[in-house]
Amino acid sequence: MAAAYIGCAGWSIPKTAAMAFPIGGTHLERYAAVFNAAEINSSFYRPHHSSTYARWAASVPDGFRFSVKAPRTMSHVHHLQDGAAPMARFAEEVAGLGGKLGCVLLQLPPSLMFDAVAAASFFALARRHFNATMVACEGRHPTWFSDTATGVLREHGITRVIADPPAGQPDAHVATTKSTYLRLHGAPRVYYSPYGPEDIDWAARILAGRLKAGHDAWCIFDNTAEGHAMPNAVTLLQRLQRLDSLAVRRR
Repeated sequence: MAAAYIGCAGWSIPKTAAMAFPIGGTHLERYAAVFNAAEINSSFYRPHHSSTYARWAASVPDGFRFSVKAPRTMSHVHHLQDGAAPMARFAEEVAGLGGKLGCVLLQLPPSLMFDAVAAASFFALARRHFNATMVACEGRHPTWFSDTATGVLREHGITRVIADPPAGQPDAHVATTKSTYLRLHGAPRVYYSPYGPEDIDWAARILAGRLKAGHDAWCIFDNTAEGHAMPNAVTLLQRLQRLDSLAVRRR
């Protein structure tokens, strides 16, 4: 059954959003009482023990899913090359999440141009370790939106991220899998700007359309710098629930 996964990059609850969450428990436990997904960005900067991932997994309900950002050593240091050892370590670490690992997210540096050989090799490696897991790629150089890049992503079942703002994307979004991964960084000021009603409606329509088609869809708010991510995510959740309610009544 298709699901919409809505959440934020991290789960630290700002004071301005505290009223939307239960009082007792850790930040993650309180967060998971409202949302069903979270993006772990700290894995990009430093490794976490498998036991840490297991503790996080034990803190959330069965239907909750984590998206884990791949380490920068693979994307920003080695530029998708020589990835066998770091990929194996990363896979061993995130195995602590068990069935609550919902996605592996790869964000590429804006300067990294698409290299068909390197990309195909890296994605094949990722698929060997994460065969049944969604893998999403946020390319940020224009070459990652070429027909050739689209073909490589599709061949390996890698979901092209719908990012806002759409860094490097010259034209309209071209999907590479049936799944969807929205990353909303804040616009016009990345990481800082809140999203207004029209933006939330846009995201809700995308998610509702994917669900209607029977496909999973993620939406992660990354505009965390001034605490706007969680209120925006709550609004999207409410908006999507309202759309679903309307659809039920119309049937």
